[in-house]
Amino acid sequence: MDEEVAAPVDARAAAVLVENHRAFLTFLERRVGDRAVAEDILQAAFTKGLERAGTLRNEEAAVAWFYRALRNAVVDYYRRNGARSRALAAFAEEVESEEPDVELTRAVCQCVARLADTLKPEFAQALKRIEVDGVPVKQFAEEAGITANNAAVRVFRARDALRKQVARSCGTCAEHGCLDCTCGRSTESSTS
Repeated sequence: MDEEVAAPVDARAAAVLVENHRAFLTFLERRVGDRAVAEDILQAAFTKGLERAGTLRNEEAAVAWFYRALRNAVVDYYRRNGARSRALAAFAEEVESEEPDVELTRAVCQCVARLADTLKPEFAQALKRIEVDGVPVKQFAEEAGITANNAAVRVFRARDALRKQVARSCGTCAEHGCLDCTCGRSTESSTS
């Protein structure tokens, strides 16, 4: 007989929760500021709430209890989001504070510099000033006595020529990245 009494209360409590869906969603959306997040929180809360609806004594208690559950869900959401934000901030700080591997940078730069020297002089100069020295294209154009558009085209063509030269010289290393460059020796021996 207890089961017969519990079943109607479960059904009524569940029906009351479903009837208040829109109010619950509005409540959550105001607190999290994003409808999609509010819908996700509400869905998870409904899943938990409907499992526990049998413990409620009446429909009014179901609504009050569910609002408490939603408040707790919002607190949990902000805790998780805060932890995620703190972790991302810590990672960003770590990445910014890392010093580049000087030996690796030197090896890569030497290889690319040797190959850049095999390009047409105006291409090599454009790459050195813009890519290595960090000079803006407009300033390079003034130094070279050409228009900014011409300088942009020149550096574009220089990059393309360098990419092709690296591919010719380094083969598959150019596609996959090379940390132990030995292709510079083959370039030197082929030009000697």
